[in-house]
Amino acid sequence: MPERHTLELTGRASSATVRPRALRGRTAGRHAPVRIGGLPITAATLAEAADHMVEAALAARRRPGRPLYVTSANGQVIALCHQDRAVRDLFLAADVIHADGQPMVFASKILCARPLPERVATTDLVHDVMRRSGAAGLRHFLLGARPEVNERAVEHLRHAYPDVPEIAGHHGYFRPAEEDAVLDAIERFRPDVLWVALGVPLEQRFVMRNRERLASVGVIKTSGGLFDFLSHAKSRAPRFVQDVGLEWAWRLAQEPRRLGWRYLTTNPLAAWLLLSRSGD
Repeated sequence: MPERHTLELTGRASSATVRPRALRGRTAGRHAPVRIGGLPITAATLAEAADHMVEAALAARRRPGRPLYVTSANGQVIALCHQDRAVRDLFLAADVIHADGQPMVFASKILCARPLPERVATTDLVHDVMRRSGAAGLRHFLLGARPEVNERAVEHLRHAYPDVPEIAGHHGYFRPAEEDAVLDAIERFRPDVLWVALGVPLEQRFVMRNRERLASVGVIKTSGGLFDFLSHAKSRAPRFVQDVGLEWAWRLAQEPRRLGWRYLTTNPLAAWLLLSRSGD
């Protein structure tokens, strides 16, 4: 990573392999994971996923301990997990894996007795969680992306959700030797929800490396390229493109050089895994 690093927080407001478990509390029972592309994916709606994160964050205030680890999978992740056992173990160690890809929902409706109710995209989930955070009094910390992107993402969230008590952040361009200082900054802030956007699989490795230390955090959510969208550095596909499962094509049209080879090599494998390794 580039050696741009400052340990000041941005935008601080004044005011062993484990199978992911089903949602707890009000969402327990009927949302046990289903197998999609070889991974156990939690069957939950976007609203239920947001409720679960808020409930878990509030519960952690009463009973501090290891934070809830929530991650997401899409076609790229399914392909990577098939190709690399170490990456697969990082995902299987999560408490919850959400479906962040519409093709996964389509596959579940064809091949699973209990299909996924809908896609739970992190770019949508963050807003559902933020809308609940004001009344709940939750504090958020955004870790990742370039310094200017992180700062804009924090500021846009503060502007969109002024009732959220505090939102702070730190960019992801820090060296390994600086990780302890970054962790210290997070621990001092004591966020209820930590959004980690370092890219797959760096963000999953960060969580597993530091999960025990971050006992002051209620929920950790890996976030991929979320901050690029929150900062408006990138735009999402129109809703109808998302609904038909072609958001990847929209992104490819925007960044053909960066994404062309990735999609060429992962999409066919992901499609085969969705068809051959899905079902209860």
